[in-house]
Amino acid sequence: MAPQLSSSSGYWKGIASCLVATVLIGAMFPVMTDALRYTDPFTFTSLRYLIAGVAFALLLLRREGAAGFRTNGESLPLAWLLGSVGFCGFGSFVFLGQQLSGDEGALNASVMMATQPMMGLVVNALLRRSMPPLPSLLFVVASFTGVALVITRGDLHAAWLAPQHFAASGLILLGALCWVVYTFGSAHFTRWSALKYTALTTWLGLTTIVGVNVVLIMAHVIATPALTSLGAVVPHLIYMGPIAGFVAILCWISGNRTLGPMNGVLFMDVVPVTAFAVSALTGTVPNGAQIAGVAVTASALVLNNMYLRQLARRAQVAAPA
Repeated sequence: MAPQLSSSSGYWKGIASCLVATVLIGAMFPVMTDALRYTDPFTFTSLRYLIAGVAFALLLLRREGAAGFRTNGESLPLAWLLGSVGFCGFGSFVFLGQQLSGDEGALNASVMMATQPMMGLVVNALLRRSMPPLPSLLFVVASFTGVALVITRGDLHAAWLAPQHFAASGLILLGALCWVVYTFGSAHFTRWSALKYTALTTWLGLTTIVGVNVVLIMAHVIATPALTSLGAVVPHLIYMGPIAGFVAILCWISGNRTLGPMNGVLFMDVVPVTAFAVSALTGTVPNGAQIAGVAVTASALVLNNMYLRQLARRAQVAAPA
């Protein structure tokens, strides 16, 4: 069902917010390809959201004052869970999968972000214990077929003989699912503004991110970050923290609050397009099969959205006045 917008200016503001968010998110994957050569994804995720969290807290304090940090009757444990899933889950799983994918990681991760609307459809159906319409299921299959073309570069046989593809891709998809849960979870916090939801869940999720990071270091799963490594990722953090972390996430939540998830998720098509363009400029040029895969995934997303809108209109017409 289409969101009720107070004015056309609000509608266009929502479009601009989602467009800015997805362009910035798409560019972050090529940036991470280089950053992951110097540090692990867990340490980088901790630093990234620490920077973004400070920016969110300062902006919330300026706009809503001390009252912005009160719960207003909303569930703090649920906010912590969503923040942990959205920030710790997304950052850790996606970037670990991207690191395992090597130079192709940016392309693989970006196109998997475009499957999030399909994931939302499946998750929503599971929660309601009802099967999605058959056309939607076919669009889901088509969407993941496009993803398969990208991550295998069109050579399914070679990918089958390289099991690391499955591990890396599985981690990225799990991270994408975490972001779906976080995005749709914002709808439960009706007493919080988009800024407040983003700021508080960032800090709550940061406790989990730092906790996981400390445990992994103590267990010698990852190395204690050296000063030289941290110094090497400063340029990457300048983009990933204030821009892809603060600006992009705030625009994404604000845009989805304005347009509604059905409209907002369409902009996820921009993510792989941006990532492919930036990757090509840095020397990683997608082949024909990968470009075709993006086209298949994007087409499936748009066609499914059009189909669901048509169903919604029919339901409105059939409903009694």
